[in-house]
Amino acid sequence: MTPLRLGIVGLGTVAQAVYLPLLARRPDLFELASLYDVSPSTLAATAGRYGGTPRRSLAEVLAEAPDGLLLLTPGSHGADALATAEAGIPVLCEKPLAYTLAEADALAASAAPLQLGYMKLYDPAVDRAVAAVKVRPAPRSVDVTVLHPPASPQLVHARIPAPAADVPLDTRDRLEGETAAVLERALGDAPPELRRLYSDVLLASVVHELALVRALAGDPVSIECAQSWPDDRYPGSFSIDGTLSGGGRLSIRWHYLEQAAVYREEVRVHDDLGTVELVFPSPYLLHAPTHFSETGSNADGEEKREFRSTAEAFERQLEAFHRFVSEGERPRAGVGEGRADIATCQRIVRRLAEGRGWALGGEAAQ
Repeated sequence: MTPLRLGIVGLGTVAQAVYLPLLARRPDLFELASLYDVSPSTLAATAGRYGGTPRRSLAEVLAEAPDGLLLLTPGSHGADALATAEAGIPVLCEKPLAYTLAEADALAASAAPLQLGYMKLYDPAVDRAVAAVKVRPAPRSVDVTVLHPPASPQLVHARIPAPAADVPLDTRDRLEGETAAVLERALGDAPPELRRLYSDVLLASVVHELALVRALAGDPVSIECAQSWPDDRYPGSFSIDGTLSGGGRLSIRWHYLEQAAVYREEVRVHDDLGTVELVFPSPYLLHAPTHFSETGSNADGEEKREFRSTAEAFERQLEAFHRFVSEGERPRAGVGEGRADIATCQRIVRRLAEGRGWALGGEAAQ
């Protein structure tokens, strides 16, 4: 395979802990052409360590016409992904795709060559689970539990640089203004706590769980209830209850645990035969195996099958991006899947707002 010339925009935590180390190990697939970050010191240090030519903007990176772009910035990627699409450059876009349905629709209209960064869909254990549920009865329920610690204990092993404090003030103000404007289009004059839950929890974390639910049982057709607690801390805990297309029920329980040290995620699909289960470690622990198990029965009793693999989901996602660019292989998640998750997250915040008596406008109120 011919290595692809990559541009990378956004050199923060996920770039430093995951993408850059993996790319350094795969010169057979990729070479770094150019880099950009809003922090000049981060940009210079990363280029010095990993190579690539530092650039002063996304536009400068696109002007070099790389074979592909990794879009790893925080927040909504709608505008930058659209600019990349208009330049005709395929993009691997980290979540979330965008904050609004309008941004997603603009990307769809552009026929953007975009792979969405839902790396868990490339986990070998998830492949086993998807294959298993296809030959089992319809799910009675899908239950998801996420125990989410702070970032620092998850990243001790990675030894990534501390966040830089040299982002120019005018750049910071511009980015904050753009984020506020797109959140207003999504939620109207919603209170700050609801905006943060939508942008920093639902679209920044829970979309991974929604992608898994889609792969295993399809998108939820409705959200009946959403709650958050306790009132005196953020992000705290929240619950989501919905209905799946086959009539089964969806339950998601997400807890931010300030004093926990280890991330854990459990996904269980219950049906008439038993349970298909996935248990995920921290996504920042490269090559830490996800555990798959499947229970069923025979004439003598219960049977259980298990599987673990150290194949890295992020690396398999990068391999898939190479095939997407060079061979046109369809990604497992793209603009359509990202739009579906924005719509589901807007349904969730609508239920949260209804239950708490919060004002809500914009797209989510429709």
